[in-house]
Amino acid sequence: MSTIELAEGQVCFHDLNLPTELCRALEQSGYEHPTEIQAKTIPPLLTGRDVLGQAQTGTGKTAAFALPLLSRLDVQLPETQVLVLTPTRELAIQVSESFLKYGQHLRGLRVTPIYGGSSYATQISALRRGSHVVVGTPGRIMDHMRESRLRIDMLQCLVLDEADEMLRMGFVEDVEWILQQTPENRQIALFSATMPDPIRRIADQHLKNPSVVTVASKQRTADTIQQRFLIVDPKHKLEALQRILEAEATDGVIVFVKTKIATVEVADQLKALGYSAVALNGDIPQAQRERTIDQLKEGTINLLVATDVAARGLDVQRISHVINYDLPADAEAYVHRVGRTGRAGRVGQAILFLSPKQRGALRELDKAAGQGIEPMTIPTSKEINALRETRFKERIAVACADAKTASFRGEQFRHFEKLVSQCAEEHELSVLQVAAGLAMLAQGDRPFFVSEAADRPPARERDDRGSKRERKRGAREGMVDLGDEIGADMESFRVEVGRIHGVKPGNLVGAVANEIGLDSRHIGPIRIHHDFSTIDLPSGMPREVFKVLGRAWVVGRQLRISKVSDQPRRIKPMYGPKGSKKRKA
Repeated sequence: MSTIELAEGQVCFHDLNLPTELCRALEQSGYEHPTEIQAKTIPPLLTGRDVLGQAQTGTGKTAAFALPLLSRLDVQLPETQVLVLTPTRELAIQVSESFLKYGQHLRGLRVTPIYGGSSYATQISALRRGSHVVVGTPGRIMDHMRESRLRIDMLQCLVLDEADEMLRMGFVEDVEWILQQTPENRQIALFSATMPDPIRRIADQHLKNPSVVTVASKQRTADTIQQRFLIVDPKHKLEALQRILEAEATDGVIVFVKTKIATVEVADQLKALGYSAVALNGDIPQAQRERTIDQLKEGTINLLVATDVAARGLDVQRISHVINYDLPADAEAYVHRVGRTGRAGRVGQAILFLSPKQRGALRELDKAAGQGIEPMTIPTSKEINALRETRFKERIAVACADAKTASFRGEQFRHFEKLVSQCAEEHELSVLQVAAGLAMLAQGDRPFFVSEAADRPPARERDDRGSKRERKRGAREGMVDLGDEIGADMESFRVEVGRIHGVKPGNLVGAVANEIGLDSRHIGPIRIHHDFSTIDLPSGMPREVFKVLGRAWVVGRQLRISKVSDQPRRIKPMYGPKGSKKRKA
């Protein structure tokens, strides 16, 4: 193995001999200079050489392999030319989106994500049409390969992304099987944050004279930033954002969304609620962009709704909060977003909105951040109403205090006192009633208090019938969302794969985690027997979940899961080994 050495210095993507179409996509995405791993990895991959890369999440490694492999694709050829294996479905989706973003100007490019928990029919249809790039988890990839739905005869490159995570989740045997099916002359790119012995053995056995690229992660969020996440249903995000803005002590705030259209929509919604919000996206002229940033610095506006591209290079010290209203595209984007706050040693706040189905992305972002992302809850109506009362009283007290110190205000204040007294006398009202009437005039038609009926679970409605309908529909489509309603008690289940088939506990953990999106902390003891195994899972999970899980493949066999309590009791044989009746003692 040889190690790539690269002289320090600012290089551009154009210097790496990438096609014009890819460079144009990078410029439109706001990328000018490659990261260290990109500058070191792209050249050898462009020449067809194997690469062994050691890099943490958040260093830009997805672009490091996606760009050179897209450069070598023949989009006129319908066969699969690139296969990327990832440990989780969330990462598979992210990598697929990155390929499509970087290859947006390659006409006819087709990229297909394949992972457990997604519709078989959709995946089969995409594979039949032809996919130049396939990205997926090992179990589901193997399933399609066995049925000849995914053919890799023309494969140019196999990428193993986050290989150490695949080892941890028990996918190493599956990866070995896939490697054995690939053409002899294919290229391999293996990326891993660490290099445990099993990963090192795969590299030694399958990689041919690879370029070794080792990059320490420099992308970490500052210690001065408190990071929190909120599980919220997409249709309740605006309400959650409003409550956070009202409850938190904010200065300047950046709200990150995914698209240009969303910047305008969310900014308009916030303005309708009384906030001084402005949209910032790639369509905004440079002069207007600079004016907007100056207003943010000066405090003329306090809320900026922006895309990742528009906020690149943004440096405003008064940013107290970064709200990730939409999930960032990858860990690198998350680190960049969060870095807009907590600058110059100041304390900053970063809040991440996640839907129940996006829970799995949290682990990748947590690793990239280098510190814990803590859970938080939406402020309740009681808390919001108490804050409104306090602020209302404070505003009145401040107005009265100002009247005593400013001559002009004092004269105006005395005039209002006279008017209030006259109004009370002429209409036979108390001074208290007149004050309450003035408060009503100032408030207008907007309700002062938040109704307690508006409090709802942040992640889902409490409509059990609706939840069941959603789950059944999701199961038909191959998507499973367990939400937060799984039971705390555990129940034992039997799967038809055991020691004789070579299964290990990690294989079962990986299958369950990927097929139904269940976090590993909800998976109980696993017992491997001769020709079957048992696994403890939360009780009360819907039947549709087990239909999906039962179709999963592990070490070449379907799980065919069933409850241990439903198994027939074993009856002791009445006859001995040789068929003779047992004698009573």
